[in-house]
Amino acid sequence: MGEGESNGLAGQYFDAAIGLLRTVRDTEGGRIAEAGTLIADTVAAGGRIFCFGAGHSSLPAQDTVYRAGGLAVMNLLSVPGVVGVDVMPATLGSALERVDGLAAAVLDSSPVRAGDVLVIISLSGRNPLPVEMAMNARALGLKVIGLTSVEYADGTKSRHVSGTYLKDHCDLVLDSHIPVGDAELTAPGVEAPFAPASTVVTSAVMQAVVATAAGALAERGIDPPLLRSGNVDGGHDWNGRVMREYADRIFYRH
Repeated sequence: MGEGESNGLAGQYFDAAIGLLRTVRDTEGGRIAEAGTLIADTVAAGGRIFCFGAGHSSLPAQDTVYRAGGLAVMNLLSVPGVVGVDVMPATLGSALERVDGLAAAVLDSSPVRAGDVLVIISLSGRNPLPVEMAMNARALGLKVIGLTSVEYADGTKSRHVSGTYLKDHCDLVLDSHIPVGDAELTAPGVEAPFAPASTVVTSAVMQAVVATAAGALAERGIDPPLLRSGNVDGGHDWNGRVMREYADRIFYRH
């Protein structure tokens, strides 16, 4: 593959990702604002915020936690073996997403309580783990924001016994508009489609939600609990103050 062809594919990928970002901006803007407002409402009321995703869907969740420029009160709801691809073998994480009852066990042993918000990220939304996570969280009195691709629900079969998807058990659904298969490019001589964009798009949606929440808090006269980079002068002291002030709602330090 020559340099020109390689650059062409890179450009095509950027164009595809930018196109998806524009679609999400134009079609999901109202729901993103609603999600940010819900998080602001919860923070203002003394509630806590949790994010969950399995496999690569965990990356956008992790990207909001303990993040410079982000809200200090964003917490990762971790399920051992499914957060990322560090488990060995990596395929075990995919298998655990299909285990019935795992979500209930995780929630029962977590610090979540009624009135909190749980953001559940699942590209397909078809596996038992995200479906049951949403169902059980709402039963416990949490508000659930689902970030998923509605197209997957329309184009695949649910793996949950109920035949439902994540989108069916949320208080608010944000559609990533990622096509089934999560691969944006094809090329001669390449048998499989390639170049996934779900992480780019989903991470952008999450940051847009957090930004909206910070702005909504400021509009109410509440100083949003934002973290600064530890690599700028004064950042460490700033973060220490914020973490002390919101210590009862930060769980990644315990």
